[in-house]
Amino acid sequence: MTVVADYDYDMIVLGSGPAGQRAAIQAAKLGKKVAVVEHKAVVGGACINTGTIPSKTLREATLHLSGYRERNVYGASYQVKQNITMEDLLYRTSAVIQAELDIVRHQLQRNGVELIAAEAKFAGPETVALAGVDGRGRREVRAKRIVIATGTAATKSASIPFDAQNIVISDDILGLKRLPKSLCVIGAGVIGCEYATIFSTLGVRVTVVDKRERLLDFVDHEIIDTLVYQMRKNRVTLRLGEEVEGLDYSAEDAEHGPRVRVKLKSGKQIVTEKALYSIGRTGATHTLDLAAAGLTADDRGRIKVNAHYQSDVPHIYAVGDVIGFPALASTSMEQGRLAACHAFGIEAKAVPELFPYGIYTIPEISTCGKSEEELTHDGVPYEVGKARYQEIARGAIIGDKTGLLKLLFHADTRKLLGVHIIGEGASELVHIGQAVMAFDGTVDYFVRTVFNYPTLAECYKTAAFDGINRLG
Repeated sequence: MTVVADYDYDMIVLGSGPAGQRAAIQAAKLGKKVAVVEHKAVVGGACINTGTIPSKTLREATLHLSGYRERNVYGASYQVKQNITMEDLLYRTSAVIQAELDIVRHQLQRNGVELIAAEAKFAGPETVALAGVDGRGRREVRAKRIVIATGTAATKSASIPFDAQNIVISDDILGLKRLPKSLCVIGAGVIGCEYATIFSTLGVRVTVVDKRERLLDFVDHEIIDTLVYQMRKNRVTLRLGEEVEGLDYSAEDAEHGPRVRVKLKSGKQIVTEKALYSIGRTGATHTLDLAAAGLTADDRGRIKVNAHYQSDVPHIYAVGDVIGFPALASTSMEQGRLAACHAFGIEAKAVPELFPYGIYTIPEISTCGKSEEELTHDGVPYEVGKARYQEIARGAIIGDKTGLLKLLFHADTRKLLGVHIIGEGASELVHIGQAVMAFDGTVDYFVRTVFNYPTLAECYKTAAFDGINRLG
């Protein structure tokens, strides 16, 4: 590996989450000398330690132990384990986190990426000051190119008395000592909706508060309407169009135990055992001294970038959650790869409009391409084809009677424009439609294709026939 004169590294990556990992490994595969700086004791960022991996593993444990997948077959009272505890739920989570940490560290090692445990901040446009390096104090390193992949932290309000047990943020979930009987989720974004459905599946009485009138309005509305129906069926109370004025916590008493009071501006009060504050995330940039590099962040700590993920200082890139929407692990990985390729003059292409979204609510949601609302806004003539899991033999076998797969295609050319799914396996199933769209395929592909039987993939053929029949 060669390093440009007067520089310690060809590239320094700040942060070891999905975006940082992929940027560093891509640069290393191009023969560059790369270092990843991580201030935490473990690699992987929020994705592995407090976010994506823990929440999805917690969800899987919930589905198994609660017997959710079998209830349509064996009845609503069916459970694999009675009296589920937080220890039951976290048993699987701890094992998965350790396995993922080992994989990430091994990937960095075998690609020759140097991992530096230190607090990092800019000391100039090409200089990064490292504090606490192996207990040796402070030193400075220089790199021709720098990638900011520091991710985000849960947004907090100074007026709320967070205590990590009763009034919590999503990062605190893994540290809960016991499963609550009631929970108020403040903020109905992706994280809020995921945890609301996880806890309601466990029998927790959940209330969701959000000042917006709709949940997840970037997702096709029919899919979200189906989710809302399932949430309400599972005893979730939705307080939409409501704003929180304040929270307070009352100490434990012999009769009722600890209580959190959530006061709404409308005058309502929600009394609950625990409250999850989930109003979004803020870019983890406040310790970086961005001004020293000639950069600024917005009021949510996010860094503005161009189509190549370059900041206002061209040799400094930013990728992942720190640049904002969509803030998904999958899209962050791709952003890291593209940034590293651009940084070293390697042509690389992606199709951002075909990035899939996976939302791990119960039931799960996945979507790719345009929604009905977007196509209507753009004046595109389209038709819809639908297949419900209950029509498919595999749906009956697994007991999913509520799943829905929806195809959107151009009414004249029949080109596939969007795939939207809610139900078991949605995040896996969506990739079939994604591949067809990537090759400009038409809905007729699904009519001609033979799918294994019985599988959920047959939904594509059923939905294709449904849509074509609508054309008359």
